[in-house]
Amino acid sequence: MALQRSFLQCLCSVIFIIGVANALKFDMAATSESAKKERCIRNFVSENELVVVTATVDGYKGDGMMLNIHIRDAVGNEYGRPRDVVGESRTVFTSHASAAFDICFENIFTGSKRLNNPIRHVELDVDIGADAKDWSAIQATEKLKPVEAELRRIEEVTAEIVGEMEYLRAREQKLRDTNESTNNRVKWFGIATTWLLIGLWGWQIMYLRAYFRSKHLI
Repeated sequence: MALQRSFLQCLCSVIFIIGVANALKFDMAATSESAKKERCIRNFVSENELVVVTATVDGYKGDGMMLNIHIRDAVGNEYGRPRDVVGESRTVFTSHASAAFDICFENIFTGSKRLNNPIRHVELDVDIGADAKDWSAIQATEKLKPVEAELRRIEEVTAEIVGEMEYLRAREQKLRDTNESTNNRVKWFGIATTWLLIGLWGWQIMYLRAYFRSKHLI
């Protein structure tokens, strides 16, 4: 019983840390169009997983700055390009591949006048999988008790963690197989090279012996 309680406490701690790690606050300084720079936040998502990206940006339209967002993954899929974001911007998508995806921000000057503090404050929240679902709506639709809804959410989060562990295990197995295959190829290449050098050494001895005999040196 104590072991089960300890496991549940550890699991809840991991889930809490994951939830906290998804929230991020930072400032974006404005730059000119010719010198624009992106700041990208990277995360990993499995294939066919629901993702909700919520960005809250201060300021107002027409203040001399324009903050744009670009969401794309490492294999070339694009999921959104919100432009001139002010206030809350929410982008919902389902991933097309198991890959890392980037949420990139750029803040560009739009006016000719100089600004005293050309900075936009950004608050970013990324929800993936079970955390991206609207559990209040699910609870109301399926008439679940609050405890039942929370247990179901934890169950789905746990299943996602197990799935990610299985994915990492499969990748580790693939890398191990590749490593073993490479080692075998290197081993047989070394053996073949050794025998080739031995054969070349024997041929040189026979050739030199025949040459010296033809010259009556031995």
